[in-house]
Formats: sequence, structure tokens, C-alpha cells
Amino acid sequence: MKNVVGEAAKVRLRLVCAGLCAMFLLAACASRPETGFLTPIAEAGSKSTRHNILVATTRKRDSRPGTYFNGERATTLDFAEIAVSVPQNHTTGEIEWSSTAPGNPRTDFVVNKASYLDGDKEFIRTLNAQLSQRPPGSRKVLLFIHGYNTMFAEGLYRFSQIVHDSKAPAVPVLFTWASRGKLTQYVYDTNSATAARDELDRTIRLIFASDADQVNILAHSMGNWVTVEALRQIKISGKLPPMSKLGTVMLAAPDIDIDVFKSQMRSFGKPRKPFYIIVSKDDKALRASNFIAGGQARLGADENTAELAALGAIVIDMTDVKANDSANHGKFAELAELGPQLRSVLESGVSGTSASPGQAQEAAASSLGAIVTSPISLLGVPIRFIRSR
Repeated sequence: MKNVVGEAAKVRLRLVCAGLCAMFLLAACASRPETGFLTPIAEAGSKSTRHNILVATTRKRDSRPGTYFNGERATTLDFAEIAVSVPQNHTTGEIEWSSTAPGNPRTDFVVNKASYLDGDKEFIRTLNAQLSQRPPGSRKVLLFIHGYNTMFAEGLYRFSQIVHDSKAPAVPVLFTWASRGKLTQYVYDTNSATAARDELDRTIRLIFASDADQVNILAHSMGNWVTVEALRQIKISGKLPPMSKLGTVMLAAPDIDIDVFKSQMRSFGKPRKPFYIIVSKDDKALRASNFIAGGQARLGADENTAELAALGAIVIDMTDVKANDSANHGKFAELAELGPQLRSVLESGVSGTSASPGQAQEAAASSLGAIVTSPISLLGVPIRFIRSR
């Protein structure tokens, strides 16, 4: 009997791994950017665009050149500042990876400059220096938390792509937790995300204590788990930072058990500003997570969008959007192209007024201000916005 159970477990594990491998392009024969891809190189007339990314991380430092951090867990929060160069030939929604490290600034994402920061005070000092370059009232921060199976360079370059495509005026801050960047390390990654919640709590408090006027948060996949847990922890601590600074919270393809999320939202109460949840019902990565979790629905692939809206969220349904990845798990990156249009509606709030499809198209052309139940097209991307009336 024991052998039968053991064989069944092995078969189940093989099915899980096979399903995951079929879904992630990077899991095949393509090499991953583990080392060397962050070696600083000069732009030298490449006409590229530079973005200064601040980093807060629970990863261990890596002594290998051009790597900075690996997938192992550190015992303390660490910081860095990295300047990323986006090439002139950049295609929206994509990361132009070099086939060999460190890359060519004329054609690839590369790093121009990088340094570690010495603790909380230097992190805040560096953040405030960047904020001071913006006029009062426009000093915003965008905090990004990546998902499962993400190496440090991948999280850094994905965030740089989002910042570049969205033309975000905010100071970009990447919170990167200790993902090993391996499909077979799902449980390790889950535990790493959970272990990082205290340090994300700390990072959020540091940002709120800075000179920022507004703090916006974007989390992807498993990064949503640690994000919502950290926000819940802050809420129930009784020691709230100045929450008037909280801007938009966007949860993209969240890999969270739907029942756990409901419980978390009960701790929050109905938020003063709604969370935006980006879902896609064809997300294969979340289907695999559902399978691993014993059939428990994941928030980012939930069919009952009306139920999510009832919790105080605004749902952005991207099911009809064609993805750039085979797993349909990275569609949120394509929202960046909407840039000013999307930013305008998220900052001003979304109206609860019903609209006909014709009116919706007209509204979409201006501010996305209408809530519709039929898709509207923004820069060729069909999206649904759903909220409770």
C-alpha cells in the first residue's frame, strides 16, 4: 500500500512539474540571467533611456560579478541603487534581453551604474534626493513586488520595463524577496514570500516616512501574498503610517487563495480607496497553482469578478488581451503602455455610472471614466472594468 501511495505522489509531482514547465518560456532551454547580466557598462551614445531604481530586498548579496543578489534568504533587509538603461529600439511590453552578459546598450536592457546602500538612513536619504527633483505635490513613489520564479535581474528589468512603458513620473522602488528562480522551488518561494512580510512592512513604513506625497503599490503573482499580508499587518498593528499618502494598490494576477483574500479583506474593512485586481481567466500559471493547492481557486483567475467587486475592489479583466507569454500570466506588463490614460483614471477614481458600449468607447478615449460590462479598447487592448454599484 505504501508503495502505491508513493508512486501516486511521484506521478502527481511529475504532473505538476510538467504543467509548470509547459507554461513558462524561460523554463525551457533558454538560459536564465543568473550571473553577469547586471555588470555596469557605459551607454556611449546609445540613445537609450535611463531609470534609477531603488532596491529593498530580503535576498542575500552575491559576490559574483554583475549579479548583486541571489535567491537565498538574507537575515536582514538590504538596499541598493541601480541605473537601468532601456534601448532605443525597445518594444512595449517586452524586455530586450542580451543573449550573452552583460549586453549592448544599443539593443539590450543593461545596467549603467549600481551600488549597495548602507541601511535605512542611506535608503531614505537617496529616496528623498530623487523626490526633491520633483515639484511639491508631485513627489510620488511606485513600489513594485515581483512574483514566483523570479531571479533578481528578471525582477529588476521587468520593473524597469513597466516604469519605461508607463512613463511613470514616480520614483521607482523594487522590493525583491528571495525567489530562487526555479520552477521546482514553488514551496521555497512561498515560504520566502511569507518570511519577507515583516521586511516589506518595514520598507513600506520607510517610504511613508520619506518626503513622498503619494505611495502607489503594484504587486504581481505570489508577490501579492506578501503585499496583502504586509498591509494587513500594518493595519492591525495599531501603529499606522500616514495612510493619506496611500495612492493606488494594484494586485496583478494575484496568486492568493480566494478564501484567504476574503479573510484578509475582512481585516482591512472596505478600503477608503479600492484595490485594483488584474485578473485573467486564462492564466495557466494560476491554474497550476490551483492544482498544487488542491483545487483552491486563486484570486487572479477567479470567475466571480462581481464577488471581488463586492469586497471593495475594482476588477480589471484582461481575459481578452493577447499575452506576450505562453502562460498568460504577465499581461499586467502590457497595461504600462496605457500610461497616462490609465494613471488618470486610477488617480481620479472610477465612476459608478453605467454606460452603453458606444458611450464606453467615447469615455475610454478620454479618461476611462465609465464602468462597463462590455470590453472597451484602449490602444488596441480590450479590457473590462468591474466594480460594485
